[in-house]
Amino acid sequence: MTDHHSPHPPHGSDSSGSSGSSGTEAGLRDRWHDTLVAARAGAAGPDPLPYAENLLARWAEPQRRYHTTAHLSTVLDRVDALAGHADDVHAVRLAAWFHDAVYRPDRSENEERSAALAERALPEAGVPDAVTEEVARLVRLTVTHDPADGDRNGEVLCDADLAILAGGPQEYGAYAAQVREEYGFVPDEAFRAGRAAVLRQLLDLPRLFRTPYGAAEWEARARHNLATELELLASSGTG
Repeated sequence: MTDHHSPHPPHGSDSSGSSGSSGTEAGLRDRWHDTLVAARAGAAGPDPLPYAENLLARWAEPQRRYHTTAHLSTVLDRVDALAGHADDVHAVRLAAWFHDAVYRPDRSENEERSAALAERALPEAGVPDAVTEEVARLVRLTVTHDPADGDRNGEVLCDADLAILAGGPQEYGAYAAQVREEYGFVPDEAFRAGRAAVLRQLLDLPRLFRTPYGAAEWEARARHNLATELELLASSGTG
């Protein structure tokens, strides 16, 4: 189990795999279209729809319980809420689409493979090279969720992805259960150790949230949730 700073071992924010309804997917297709056209900045390009279909098929793969279209939709909602903080919100939205596009719980290179997918797909889709480079950089940043000071795009994406950590008790409990389901192939003792390591790494970050809104609204509750889960893992391991 890898040990980077993602919300789960070894890797990312909301709801079950059953929520990929046709209504949600239709709305996501529209959002993709608008984002891609905006990112092209007036340049011509191919039909956005096939790219949306490819990405939505990836987000609906059967091994996913947490990293589903519901998570994608929620992260996009949070990016919208934080959009005023971003330097290039179109790049951030594209990065949200790609950040877990490749997701295998038994592998540790998901973010790198997702970034490489963006680097292949976006130029073909008509996105300028500079925007593609920024999207790939942002996707790779979700390995650590630790953007540099002044990286406003990175702050928005990472805050949007980690916002689930500040959920209410039921929401956070559902998230933790879905993460466990994704790692159903990992024995309990090994999962507890890996998950606890990830929770400690997150708690060791100077700040979980970097945007003003995230720091004010999400930081305290997220730290409480992480500490509570860590205590529960410790007690379940000694029961």
